[in-house]
Amino acid sequence: MSFTTDQERFWAGEFGDEYIERNNDKWLIASNMALFSSVLKRTRGVKSLIEFGANIGMNLRPLSTLLPKAEISAIEINQKAVEKLNKVERLKSVYHESILDFKTDKKFDFVFTKGVLIHINPDLLDKVYASMYDCSSRYICMIEYYNPTPVEVSYRGHSEKLYKRDFAGEMMQKYPDLELVDYGFIYKNDPVFMQGDATWFLMQKR
Repeated sequence: MSFTTDQERFWAGEFGDEYIERNNDKWLIASNMALFSSVLKRTRGVKSLIEFGANIGMNLRPLSTLLPKAEISAIEINQKAVEKLNKVERLKSVYHESILDFKTDKKFDFVFTKGVLIHINPDLLDKVYASMYDCSSRYICMIEYYNPTPVEVSYRGHSEKLYKRDFAGEMMQKYPDLELVDYGFIYKNDPVFMQGDATWFLMQKR
């Protein structure tokens, strides 16, 4: 697999391997169950979904419980993560590739990212937006670090590896037929279901 950006090489390599170990906790599945319960309240008839940047499936595991009849797919760049993804029950398809290269004619009812767009080279975000839009038949959800204006943040001592911005706002500006259905905030100091300070946006094609 060849890569065009430093960010892709970063996540496909040793740092991506280490990330797997840091995020393999049962508390995260419980926290994600609460999160996606809120997100899915405003959806109807989700029978298929795909996650852009699924890592080892810590989002897909609770979603498989919340949507027991849905067809579930994932895109993941890291080889070790893909090996673990392939062991997740009910996962129909795992695309081992960069989300920058992903192409498919298939449509999914629910397309989402969680903590992935923040790590994409900003110059290539439009490419990811287009891919998410094209393969969505109805809903698009982004769960990312929000900032009203683009800003780079140091990430575990690394530069040019984490960016905050209004991803959903940019997406809706790029595609005027997308409408905001719901949004919410996840607080890192939540006494029960803590995660990073992320904001989620649920959009729907009109």
